[in-house]
Amino acid sequence: MSIVLKRIYDEPPQLGGHRILIDRVWPRGISKEDANLDEWMKEITPSPHLRKWFNHEQEKFEEFKKAYKEELQQDDEKQKKLQELKEMSANERLVLLYGAKDEQHNHAVVLKEVLDDL
Repeated sequence: MSIVLKRIYDEPPQLGGHRILIDRVWPRGISKEDANLDEWMKEITPSPHLRKWFNHEQEKFEEFKKAYKEELQQDDEKQKKLQELKEMSANERLVLLYGAKDEQHNHAVVLKEVLDDL
């Protein structure tokens, strides 16, 4: 199957799939009902320290990407969640939802890259 990234503020995809929010903080202005989630996976997100340091500053993205990948490799809980996501994606379409405005420089992009390499 496949893994699709989508901003939670965009319309739900007509494609269907297992919808997982991959942000640590609930997105503003979105009700739990409107989110239409199957799961909220906070455990896979960057650490609060890394997230605050990055602050969605594009010039920090490459360094952020490297640090987030290290977190994903070194944290047992994150490794477990990565495997869950990979197994899910083998059987159904995964729609990974995030709130960041920048669709090219965010943790979801890094997470998808890691999942694609597993």
